[in-house]
Amino acid sequence: MDKPSFIPPTPSAALPQRLPSPPPRRLHSRELLGQDRELEIEHAGQLYRLRLTQLGKLILTK
Repeated sequence: MDKPSFIPPTPSAALPQRLPSPPPRRLHSRELLGQDRELEIEHAGQLYRLRLTQLGKLILTK
């Protein structure tokens, strides 16, 4: 029987380097909600609701 051939790993210098992705945009919840406690977001034909709870937490529901 033949032994399986060993293929050494490619040195990392030969691999293409990925550029770091930019940080995600940041918005304050007040920019989205304004004076309201909830808003609707349409995404890919679906409707979502973003609500601010009495405890100050955000809930996103479909």
